[in-house]
Amino acid sequence: MKYYIIAGEASGDLHGAMLITELRKLDPNAEIRFWGGDLMQKAGGTLVKHYRELAFMGFAEVVLNLKTILRNIDICKADISQFKPDALIFIDYPGFNMRIAKWAKVQGYRTHYYISPQIWAWKESRIKAIRRDVDKMYVILPFEKEFYEEKHKFDVTFVGHPLVDAINNHPEFDETEFRNRYHLGHQPIIALLPGSRKQEIVKMLSIMLSVVNDFPDYKFVIAGAPGQDDSFYSQFLTNDHVAFIPNQTYSLLRISSAALVTSGTATLETALFKVPEVVCYKGSWVSYQIAKRIITLKYISLVNLIMDKPIVTELIQSDFNTKRVSEELKKLFEPANRKRILADYNELQLNLGGGGAAKKTAEAIFSDFTK
Repeated sequence: MKYYIIAGEASGDLHGAMLITELRKLDPNAEIRFWGGDLMQKAGGTLVKHYRELAFMGFAEVVLNLKTILRNIDICKADISQFKPDALIFIDYPGFNMRIAKWAKVQGYRTHYYISPQIWAWKESRIKAIRRDVDKMYVILPFEKEFYEEKHKFDVTFVGHPLVDAINNHPEFDETEFRNRYHLGHQPIIALLPGSRKQEIVKMLSIMLSVVNDFPDYKFVIAGAPGQDDSFYSQFLTNDHVAFIPNQTYSLLRISSAALVTSGTATLETALFKVPEVVCYKGSWVSYQIAKRIITLKYISLVNLIMDKPIVTELIQSDFNTKRVSEELKKLFEPANRKRILADYNELQLNLGGGGAAKKTAEAIFSDFTK
């Protein structure tokens, strides 16, 4: 069969790679074209466009880059038409994917959505388009099934969270060798996960790194994002207490004592590795003002959203400053607070369901054509 997969961010690349692996087990002769990244390419398939050409952060940034986005949509439609896939698979990235889904449904393509748009957070009106344009929806958060089926009477399949597999299957490694390779010494480590987009990284790291001198006994290590050149990070390596490791976030988290994490999938990854964290976010003033008016969630981190309580501290916009970051980071090393966070992390993992999200999704997509 022929599969066309669209992922527009680093997290989508990870989940797309696991899905491709499972599809190939079921369908060894599968032809796969995709929009994604290096991990999906390694899993097997033909890369059409890398996600680093697609990712724009915030409402204002999307408007400024609208011409590029619309041009990419046209390129995508033309490529799908030429390839003529049996299954069109969307992975999150709703602003782009829902436009393609609307067009694809009219063209008669079978549409599958793996990792739902977060319409429970904002743009709940998208349910109308999802009903019309999506044949099968596979959700990864436990509350999403209830949201879709009870509130909107739209059947979905809960497959569990793919990060459970990604982390459980992450290979063990030699910590001493890892520390030696990246010249980390023997100091305890505070991981910095500043995001995956350049504009996001610059904004977040400028504040994250401002607290380094408050923690002289720790090594701060920047997790380099896939898709970004290592040279981009050199501007931030001006302190002996700061190191940089490219494309090794999971290995870094394995040996970290605490973390500062930009809101997004990384907050959940950090929790599943049992690393106490402070969640941070700061967007442009315009984007934040827009978001504040249309997003009604109590929390911005997946950790707190899934548990529906403040497990980890969130520092948003003006609260994300040197003083607050330093204060909250110090709290992560207080024994009682640390014990409480780790206990909540264990409960979080149980709520995410068992492993096998990509496998279940691949089987559902494959059986849709073979039943």
